[in-house]
Amino acid sequence: MVTRLLYRLPWSPMLAMVLSATMAVGLLWWPDLLTQLSMPMRFPLILLGVWALGAGFTQGMGLEPRASWLRWLVSEPLSWGLLVSFALVLVWRALVLFHGA
Repeated sequence: MVTRLLYRLPWSPMLAMVLSATMAVGLLWWPDLLTQLSMPMRFPLILLGVWALGAGFTQGMGLEPRASWLRWLVSEPLSWGLLVSFALVLVWRALVLFHGA
């Protein structure tokens, strides 16, 4: 329901762009959020981040790939799911790293 609502909102691409840019700048500012993990945990999170940020920037720019399988990989509902899940991972890592929880 929430994804369909975001899919129809006119400011949804701008929100995806702002969220993607914020996470990208945050990772540039604090690379320790991912680099202090062991490699078996770091590699899937880097892949998730590349996919989430790439899909968010693609959605934010209004680009639509021609190939149907690429269009599905950066579709709006999947893009929002990836962005939110990667944002939650980054928030969790920031809490663990900076507050020692």
